[in-house]
Amino acid sequence: MWWSWPLVSVLVLCSLLSVGTVRTAPCQTCRKLTDRFLQGLERTANKNFGGGNTAWEEEKLAKYSRSETRLLEIVEAACDKSDFDCNRLLEQIEDQVETWWFHRAPNPGVTKECPSGPGGVCGGLGRCEGEGTRLGDGDCVCDPGYSGVLCQDCADGYYREKSSNHTQPPCSACHHSCKKCSGPQDDRCQDCKPGWILHSNKCVDVDECGTELARCPSSTYCFNTDGSYECRGCDQACVGCMGSGPARCKKCARGFRLTGAKCLDIDECAERAIACPGLNEACVNEEGSFRCECAEGFIRRDSICVENLPPTGPEKGLFDDMTDDEVLVLQQMFFGVVICALATLAAKGDMVFTAIFIGGVAAMAGYWLSEKGDRVLDGILKGR
Repeated sequence: MWWSWPLVSVLVLCSLLSVGTVRTAPCQTCRKLTDRFLQGLERTANKNFGGGNTAWEEEKLAKYSRSETRLLEIVEAACDKSDFDCNRLLEQIEDQVETWWFHRAPNPGVTKECPSGPGGVCGGLGRCEGEGTRLGDGDCVCDPGYSGVLCQDCADGYYREKSSNHTQPPCSACHHSCKKCSGPQDDRCQDCKPGWILHSNKCVDVDECGTELARCPSSTYCFNTDGSYECRGCDQACVGCMGSGPARCKKCARGFRLTGAKCLDIDECAERAIACPGLNEACVNEEGSFRCECAEGFIRRDSICVENLPPTGPEKGLFDDMTDDEVLVLQQMFFGVVICALATLAAKGDMVFTAIFIGGVAAMAGYWLSEKGDRVLDGILKGR
């Protein structure tokens, strides 16, 4: 039945209020009140104000289905006069019921039917919002290129060829500049889209940049496009401009100078006597500015350029850089000095030192005659 629409709403409303407001009322009282309220809705479904002129009454007094008169009829019959619990509950939720009735309750009998015509719902050229339910507004959402209640008309920017056999051809796209047209060519325009003006059945682009229509902020300039315009950024050499590039500046930015017709970079490194006053600093020119870097071989430490020295290791010993051959020669020289000392003592007739001297000479002679001694001697003679 149509009157079942408020069943859940009323039951939830009554249940919540009976728990939150009337804690002592049992659930049975709430269900009973809900059932009687539904019965009242059914009983008054086909009633009116009873004056005999329903159309006048609804025009002047609003719809009976949502009127206060109908609500009072339902509420007065919802509880028996002898049912104390029902009447107490109804009295305590009276304000909430009125709020729900006038502001939240669905409107029974109002359906959102989708318009239909040749070709079906929305003429077969769109889809319907709602489609007979309460989830939409029941209006057609037409396919691209179509408009109207039943989507039978061509939308702006589309046209329909005339047919001789009483059929309705599809809508086709106009030239991109046309709002209305009689064909796809650019000279078949009847009205133009914004940004264009009609001239001899053609839509001619309006140059907003040459009129007061363009509104571009400072540091940008107007660039005309088909049917519109863009605001593009000025060159970095400019403070305000009339177009792209350093030749269209209204004023040169800091670090640039007007040279001829262009704002060109100032080479501060070449023009300033001391662009970088720091010790061991070098000047590097940039567009509109310059920077100071440490000269080659220096690095910056604590805002000062200092010499970039390799890290120092532990100190080397006296013989760390000597090759093996050089060490061997040094050992031989030391051995020779010892032999000479022994020879001096032997010359004084000491038999012990004489024997040691003869043994040392023999050992040295054997070493120098050996193959290794030959290689070392050969290397020394060749300077290796």
